[in-house]
Amino acid sequence: MNSIEDKNLSKKNILVRVDLNVPVVNDQITDRSRIKSILPTLNKLKDSNNKIFLISHFGRPKGTKNKKYSLKFICNILEEEINIKKIYFLNDFDEKNIQNMINEINPGDICLFENIRFYSAEEKNDLDFAKNISKNFDAFVNDAFSCSHRKHASIVGLPTFLPSYLGYSFLKEINNLNSLLSNKDKPNLAIIGGSKISTKIELLFNLSYYFDAIIIGGAMANTFLYAKKINIGKSLIEKNYNEVVFSIINKAKENNCEIILPIDVVCANNLNEKETVKRCEIDNVSDSQMILDIGSKTTQIIAQYINKSKLILWNGPLGAFEYPAFAESSIKIANIIKSRSVNSEIISIAGGGDTNSVIKIAKAKDGFSYISNAGGAFLEWLEGNGSPGFNAIEENNIN
Repeated sequence: MNSIEDKNLSKKNILVRVDLNVPVVNDQITDRSRIKSILPTLNKLKDSNNKIFLISHFGRPKGTKNKKYSLKFICNILEEEINIKKIYFLNDFDEKNIQNMINEINPGDICLFENIRFYSAEEKNDLDFAKNISKNFDAFVNDAFSCSHRKHASIVGLPTFLPSYLGYSFLKEINNLNSLLSNKDKPNLAIIGGSKISTKIELLFNLSYYFDAIIIGGAMANTFLYAKKINIGKSLIEKNYNEVVFSIINKAKENNCEIILPIDVVCANNLNEKETVKRCEIDNVSDSQMILDIGSKTTQIIAQYINKSKLILWNGPLGAFEYPAFAESSIKIANIIKSRSVNSEIISIAGGGDTNSVIKIAKAKDGFSYISNAGGAFLEWLEGNGSPGFNAIEENNIN
């Protein structure tokens, strides 16, 4: 495996792909996990007297320059987290400007490029764009696992032209996910929520090979219930997935994996009408209401599975947790896992932005063996599809 752990990079000009697409509310970063995760890689390269140039994206500027999505604001935060006096900043990828910056800064200094998604060539994986960026550099390090399911120039293009390596954060992600899939401890449990089955079909098929039981929650459970001809009122649903639902159920049976669906739910006329909130059995949902969380009986069943499991994977909230009236089950599950982790030796891994938010709200972070900073890349790895970014580094043989 090509990684900075095995390669002594010293006194080089190095491009590092990182993920600084951090959550921002009212101009404040609400979670610095992604920044903190890259510190081991940056400190390693800094201490080895390399000149470090960071590439990242922020938001979805769709290939045009937009001040709303400028990365300049994050320089002060990086200075604070890395404990460095100054983070230099480059407004563009102009070759002369890059050369001037390389000449200006000292070994151990760090420069951040402006948002690479200001350029349409990034998402098109334009190899000329990647080649022009790479001209003045000696090596490329990818420490952005969370972006590496994308076939973008800064992910798969740059390794075409430079000796390339995985950073520590990237390694940590894949090592934890691989250990999850290779772990033989039984019984084990996967809790899969979220809104759409269409984005998690391959995931569910693949997990049925590895897990004894899969809990289905969130709006995704509605699609399963609908396929089983259970009335779900006005609930969010994907109607054309009945065949897929039964394929997943049948595949799970073949693999001796139990699929667990809600037996009771929390409903309301809509997300904002607290006065219409109703708790009911799954066969008693009103035509005018939406299922917005799982109920207490289902939560108790999940707790029973958690308490007998030796390994737990969680991806996707079980209800519309952004609204306090429908966050109860997700918060309870986070704390049940935390309690189980404190009292016994289990492995518990979580991933996905919404799942991480629930765990943060529940103050249950300490209850998890590992919390991934990735979303789509996390799922694709668990689906067994690997990662274009990982493959680009592994296939790199430039010395």
